[in-house]
Amino acid sequence: MLLPMAGAMAQNQATWIWYPGDFEIWLGNQMQNRRTERGSFFPPFWRMDSHYVLIDFHKDFDLAKAEEVELRAEGQYNVKVDGKLISGSPQRFTVPTGKHRINIKVYNQERVPAIYVRGATIASDNTWLVTYEDKEWIDASGKASDQSGTTWLQAGSWNFDDPRGAPSRFRLITEPQRAANVAAQPRSMVVDFGRETFGYVKLHGLQGKGNLTLYYGESREEALATETCETLDRITVDQPQKAERTTDMSKAFRYVNIQYDQGVSLDSVSMLYEFAPVLERGKFRCSDQQLNKIWDVASYTMHLNTREFFIDGIKRDRWIWSGDAYQSYLMNYYLYFDTPTVSRTLFALRGKDPITSHINTIMDYTFYWFMGIYDAYQYTGDKALVQQMYPRMQSLMDYCLARRNRDGMMEGLAGDWVFIDWADGLSKKGEVSFEQLLFCRSLETMAVCANLVNDKAGAANYQKLASDLKAKIFATYWDENKHALVHSRVDGKPTTNVTRYANMFSIFFGYLNEAQRQDVKKYVLLNPEVPKITTPYMRFYELEALCAMGEQSYVLKEMKSYWGGMIDLGATSFWEEYDPAKKGAEHYAMYGRPFGKSLCHAWGASPIYLLGKYYLGVKPLTAGYDTYLVEPNLGGLQFMEGTVPTPQGDITVSCNLKQIRVKGAAGTGTLRFQSKVKPTSKGGKIKALPNGQYEMQIAPGSEYVVTYQALQSPAVK
Repeated sequence: MLLPMAGAMAQNQATWIWYPGDFEIWLGNQMQNRRTERGSFFPPFWRMDSHYVLIDFHKDFDLAKAEEVELRAEGQYNVKVDGKLISGSPQRFTVPTGKHRINIKVYNQERVPAIYVRGATIASDNTWLVTYEDKEWIDASGKASDQSGTTWLQAGSWNFDDPRGAPSRFRLITEPQRAANVAAQPRSMVVDFGRETFGYVKLHGLQGKGNLTLYYGESREEALATETCETLDRITVDQPQKAERTTDMSKAFRYVNIQYDQGVSLDSVSMLYEFAPVLERGKFRCSDQQLNKIWDVASYTMHLNTREFFIDGIKRDRWIWSGDAYQSYLMNYYLYFDTPTVSRTLFALRGKDPITSHINTIMDYTFYWFMGIYDAYQYTGDKALVQQMYPRMQSLMDYCLARRNRDGMMEGLAGDWVFIDWADGLSKKGEVSFEQLLFCRSLETMAVCANLVNDKAGAANYQKLASDLKAKIFATYWDENKHALVHSRVDGKPTTNVTRYANMFSIFFGYLNEAQRQDVKKYVLLNPEVPKITTPYMRFYELEALCAMGEQSYVLKEMKSYWGGMIDLGATSFWEEYDPAKKGAEHYAMYGRPFGKSLCHAWGASPIYLLGKYYLGVKPLTAGYDTYLVEPNLGGLQFMEGTVPTPQGDITVSCNLKQIRVKGAAGTGTLRFQSKVKPTSKGGKIKALPNGQYEMQIAPGSEYVVTYQALQSPAVK
């Protein structure tokens, strides 16, 4: 069943509501337990939480006249008006004229307790208040708390606006697709769907009695490797007449190798492509056709991995990993601006209290979760999300603070996975500088969010913790002789090893002074002696740091070489890892398995973010793009044009060597650029800055054309 994915609700528009996070956790459990390896069930290896089984919903109304209300619920329920119980489980009831409180209590062990309420003016939406405890005896104003200190929360919702479309009925869309090529042999066929894809295989004209096996492959080699391919389906056929058969579970593949017994026959094969119907609002085109192809493949990679949640990869895990999701949030803001998928993913990752381990068991992935909330507020301006998340943020930060060592640092304890990146020989021992940087950023996020929910004492405490930790980081790890932050401290002594991770993050976190920034660029980021990064995951951050330093021309060459290198090898989606030194089927191996690598991995789509933020140059300056910056940088291109989505509309940018054209739908923008000559603009007032820089204000709804002469870098080939 298709349910809408996005869009704002009209006033008094009824929708299904639930305790915030509960549907997301339930749906995450459904999705993440679909992983299989060679036909075997393969669940996540971290703790999985569940929804609260008994929820109290309520809201106060002041009615000008009596109103009949329709009610639907997922679960057993009762209804009270002004504390008086209505007999039975009414599907309709009347609320009299005047001020009244409606309470609805729902129990459901199997699915998420949810309600749908609709009257002339009464409607269930996220202004209703919910709790998983019995709090009828206190003033449930939304700010009141009971003796345990917990508070009522605003209800969770998505866009389940159809009373017949209860949340538990949610399914992604499917559409039929034909194979691009079929190589048939006696009792077998190898089907090629032309590019990486995801969905259900549909067998046509299936007949006979015997066994049929489908071996899936992201590459042809994997599909043909019947003993080592990662996924397969085995089907028992007992079909006297020709019929259609669709596989039970959706999977990732490009190729499907289908083998069947002598007594089985098969006419043809197609598929049902399964996808989330997100709208691609972000656009990018430029003078470099290879870069256009990179954008297209990146957006398709992102599309495949945007499902019920932002997942890591469609073939292997199909799980919600916080590090992967964090990058997906950022790419999403420049491609879809689909905020419901962001909030669903954040809720599903966080789970419930009590906390017994880091998110996904990984220390750095806990910190990415905090950072994801900060970015969600910056890009969307959604204060309600922060308010719902803040109690969960507090308890997770309390968990982190309790695990500091005696020097106030984070280091791996029993049960912790310090990940950082897939890299040979990367030490995780002791107090790793990279982890301290992420921890510091998480504390800064806590301070920002505490202020948003008016927790002034919390804000002051978190800010002091962050400031103290930042000072300690640079006192401990900055090495004047290395011109960089060293990788770690072991047994109280800083190591001499320099890696890229902490250094590149310190640039776009704004933690370095100008001299340190230049040192890090020269002695780390542009230094071939510092071990290179081979995963798109960390290339994302490395190239972001270089863009933040104004190295767009260099980064453009790197994108063309790295992501273009995958395309040259036939990639139709971007991979989990790419090492240009590998040959042939070596590219498919990972984790000690010949086809263990994901050839469609969300973190491979990072050019979307880099091109939107650092080439088109669009980013919010204040929450929700109330004010924003447009700072185009051609980086060696002859021209570029594109669209960046925002909460209230799109920002369009077009730029060549002589002209810049920009328009913003809402908010107040600042266009910043460099020019060899004094620029002009009809309708815009240009202000000169030092070093050949200029600025111009962008009013909402107006298009501006600037005539200038670019300080152009050499053309990139």
